[in-house]
Amino acid sequence: MTEDNRKPADASDEVAGTPSEETVGATENGEDGFAAERERYEAEIASLKDKFLRAFAEADNVRRRAEREVADAKVYGITGFARDVLSLADDFERALGTIDADARAGAEGTLKTLLDGIELTARSLNQTLAKHGVARIEAEGTKFDPNLHQAMFEVPNAEVPSGTVVQVIQPGYTIGGRVLRPALVGVSKGGPKAAPADAQGNTSN
Repeated sequence: MTEDNRKPADASDEVAGTPSEETVGATENGEDGFAAERERYEAEIASLKDKFLRAFAEADNVRRRAEREVADAKVYGITGFARDVLSLADDFERALGTIDADARAGAEGTLKTLLDGIELTARSLNQTLAKHGVARIEAEGTKFDPNLHQAMFEVPNAEVPSGTVVQVIQPGYTIGGRVLRPALVGVSKGGPKAAPADAQGNTSN
């Protein structure tokens, strides 16, 4: 056979083992599809993670709110009862106040026993109230606070700063830090103005 009768070599024979364009394209399409699928799963995982975190946070908020409500119920559940009991404390205080100090000091026999019993009962009642978070508002001599006090009248007094509580008509009480009953008070007027709280203790340079 002569060289002229030889069949031309196919191009694929010259690059035997080299991927064709179709093969390369299929591989790239497969990789692109895998990447897109991976992105979709990652986005779905991120979405589920976000939903889980939100649900967990909401459940935690519900738990905290329930705990707070239970705690508040323990502290403030007796508010109505405590408010009614305060009238008894007022009665004891008025009963003791009707007898001046000299008469009480000179009391003997049955009267002394009666007064001691009233005083002991009043003290026990106040201790019981304090045990359940009910505290008396110490108002006299303090600056009038509308959150704690209810002004009934003004008392002209030039010796104390204006707005000072100089008389307590009915003591006030708090329960768990909240006002159970404001103190009914008389407030001074005509005296010097009280110094601002932020100015106390400051000196000019």
